[in-house]
Amino acid sequence: MARKDITMNAAGVHAFLSEGSKKLIVTTLGRDGYPHVTPLWYAMEGDEIAFRSFRKSQRIMNLQRNPKLTVLVEDGDEYANLRGVMIEGTARLVDDAGYCLDLYVRLAARYRFFPEGTPEMSEADLRAEFSRYAAKNVAVVVEPHKTITWDHTKLGGAY
Repeated sequence: MARKDITMNAAGVHAFLSEGSKKLIVTTLGRDGYPHVTPLWYAMEGDEIAFRSFRKSQRIMNLQRNPKLTVLVEDGDEYANLRGVMIEGTARLVDDAGYCLDLYVRLAARYRFFPEGTPEMSEADLRAEFSRYAAKNVAVVVEPHKTITWDHTKLGGAY
């Protein structure tokens, strides 16, 4: 089958990023030109991906120097069910503690931050818990330039 047969449309991309795999692979460029690749948690900001990182992290220092990045969200354990979205884009850095705190709360709704068995926290409790970290963070919104997608489930088991 041709490549076009496994691509996702815009609605499929949004659904996959919102409801699919939860791990974002972020690639930035280090000072030496080598890729710096790390997994992160993310949330959707409309149709764009957003994540947070400590201000002094290598990825933030790289993005301050060069805002180009590539992110990847993928899932599937066998060829027949591989799906993914790779986005080449520019990082928009949001150095705002309030925005970072809001992002922490959205991430806590999507991911397990605390050990299993910990009682669910209210939004007010989450804000209190993460407010001490928010000022040390920078949020990154990925502004896409090129999106590449694949959904091998559309192949119906054929190659």
